[in-house]
Parts: sequence; structure tokens; C-alpha cells
Amino acid sequence: MKLNILVESPTFWKNWHFRLLHDLTARMTFCLPWKSMGVFVIARHQDTTMYAVSADSKGLDTVVGLLADVVLQPRLTDEEIEMTRMAVQFELEDLNMRPDPEPLLTEMIHEAAYRENTVGLHRFCPAENIAKINRQVLHSYLRNYYTPGRMVLAGVGVEHEHLVDCARKYLLRVQPAWGGVPAVDIDRSVAQYTGGMVKLERDMSNVSLGPTPIPELTHIMVGLESCSFLEEDFIPFAVLNMMMGGGGSFSAGGPGKGMFSRLYLNVLNRHHWMYNATSYHHSYEDTGLLCIHASADPRQVREMVEIITKEFILMGGSVDVVELERAKTQLMSMLMMNLESRPVIFEDVGRQVLATHSRKLPHELCALIRNVRPEDIKRVASKMLRGKPAVAALGDLTDLPTYEHIQAALSSKDGRLPRTYRLFR
Repeated sequence: MKLNILVESPTFWKNWHFRLLHDLTARMTFCLPWKSMGVFVIARHQDTTMYAVSADSKGLDTVVGLLADVVLQPRLTDEEIEMTRMAVQFELEDLNMRPDPEPLLTEMIHEAAYRENTVGLHRFCPAENIAKINRQVLHSYLRNYYTPGRMVLAGVGVEHEHLVDCARKYLLRVQPAWGGVPAVDIDRSVAQYTGGMVKLERDMSNVSLGPTPIPELTHIMVGLESCSFLEEDFIPFAVLNMMMGGGGSFSAGGPGKGMFSRLYLNVLNRHHWMYNATSYHHSYEDTGLLCIHASADPRQVREMVEIITKEFILMGGSVDVVELERAKTQLMSMLMMNLESRPVIFEDVGRQVLATHSRKLPHELCALIRNVRPEDIKRVASKMLRGKPAVAALGDLTDLPTYEHIQAALSSKDGRLPRTYRLFR
């Protein structure tokens, strides 16, 4: 059975524990009478799964015990697994019906960039694999990947020594539900960037969920390999992504919305038929991907792709000092604003320690951002442009340029697609 089936398995836990949440809430309410209710969250990312509890700090011992119980002692009954299969089937159907294509395009661009390896494997469980999930498969995954060396316990607003005592009490030398057999089949593959194209022809004319129709659009995402978050170039790439910015054509303006970013100024403001142009930066332990998502009428797909390739080429050109300072200020502002939330702080602590065994404090990150210079942006962009592109396309793809033409445009000086000549229209 393919590894990607197992990687998707933690997604199901948010459903397995629905029945337990009533018990958890009752225990938290009983043990924490000064707080009416705690909050229990299970979240997944492309490369991590997070279990989190928010409650009064006086109940730390209780909530760490609950957290350890949920993580290490999941009740994988036949009923829960069957409910999970149904939930995953619904999730796949919802993915194909929703008007927002971003989750599916993100899946496709990773599949194109990392063909059949690591982060390029399916994040959403393939429909044909749903019936293959059983308790043995899940215990095998847990045994291999839920080991002490791959876990971090993080806390915010608690005393460190108290948290350590709770970890020793509830996590040390605890026999998990899947037994104490050592891990034997751990995938330690390093991401291999391949580049390529993934296309999905689909009728996008009837995706509206209400009586008001949504314009039929074709969605394109073009990406290039950037760097991992462990490399020094990670900060310049983050600034570059903020400098590109972008959004939807109906996004409200105002301070902090990036209305002076390049994709707004050069694309959305100049081409009224463009419905969306947004830059994204995905970064992992061993690789990264900077991409631009664009949407337009199917009849203007070729022109849309050429506009995006031109923007990529311009990344390697001159950088205005004013736009660079604006992007750095906006990035620092977003960083500090996000870290005002305690759940975000302990997720930040956990993920940084899990990846780097240390944590950079906000003022350290802000200092690194301030030190980014125009030549840094030009250097990382020029290096990125030397790689092969990854392309994801969704919708009516009749006028989509070939992968070779897109690659040629990104290798040219002006980003223009090679001209095509037709004898008949």
C-alpha cells in the first residue's frame, strides 16, 4: 500500500474524536470549574499534525493528561473507522464541488513540482484507497511516525518546570495503543523537485452554490522551486512573496491589504478581465515552492499565462527601494499581529522546535527581515528562474499553452510565450 494513504490517515482523527469531545468537555468542565469550557483542536498541515488544548493554566495537569490520552490512546473502533470513511468521501466530494479552487490547485501544483515523491504525494486520500483503511494500517502508521523523537510538547502561559513535570507524568514510558514494537518502516526521503504540468479539464460554469451564477473561469498556477525554511534565503523569499502580493479583483482595499503590491499594480489594475492574481510561498524542511495563482475567462488563458510569466521574469530585475521597504514593513506587521494570539504562539513554538530544535524570537525575525536588501531579492529570484517550472491548470484548457512554451517564456528575457501560427481558426 502506498505511503500517501498512510500520510492522509491523521486527517481522519478529527472525526474519530467527535464522539469523545463530549467526554473531554465534561472532564475539562469538571476539573476546571473556573472556566466554562476548554477548546480542543486537531489541525493538519502538509508536513505536520497538531493537537492543541486551550484552557485555564491552573488545569495544566488535566489538559496535558487529556492531550496525551487522545494522541497515544485513540479508540479505533470499527464504527469510528466507518464514520471516517464516510467523512473522507464527503470531503472529496466537497473538494470537487466547492467554487474555491485553491485547495485543489495547491494539491495539483505540489503534484506537478514533486512528481510521485514526498510533498508531491496526495494530501487528500484517493477515493480508491478509502476502503483499504483499517485498524492495522493506522496502527502501522502510528507506530512508525508517532515516536518521541518526532514529537514536541509546547505550552504558552505556563511555567516550564510544571510543563516538564506533566510531560514526565503522562508521556514518559507510556505504552501507546499500538504497542511498543520499534518503528521499522520510516520514510526519510528528501524532496526531489521535478517540475512538470498537471491538468484537470473541468466544467467550471456551474460551480455557484446559490441562484447567482459565478463567471466561468480557468485557473492557472505556475510555480518555481525556492528554498527550505532552514536556509538563509528563506527570509528574502518571504519578502519577495510579500512584494508580489496580489489577491482577488473584488477584494476590498485599505491599509494592510497589499494594494500596492506588484500583482495588484501590474496585473489586476491593468487587466480588468483578470479575476485573481495571488502569490503563495510554501516552505518545508528540505524544499520550497513560490507560485502565482491566476484566474480569467477561458478565452484569455494564453494571455493570462503570458502575464504571469512576465511577472516572474520581472522578479529578477531591479527592485525599487520603496516597494521593498513596504513589503518588509507589511511582513513584520503580519508577523507581529499573528503572534498576538496565544494559539498561534504555541503552534509557532512547536513547529519551529520540531524543525530546527530551537525557536527564533519575533525580534530576531524582524531583524532578519530588515536586513534584506534589493540585491538579495534579485539574487534569489535569478536563482529560482534557472529551475524548471511547475504548472497546475483547472477548467477549460482549450487555449492553454504547452509546458514547453511556458518553460521557454520563463527562460526568455521578457517572459513572452513563443508565437504560434494557425492556418485555420
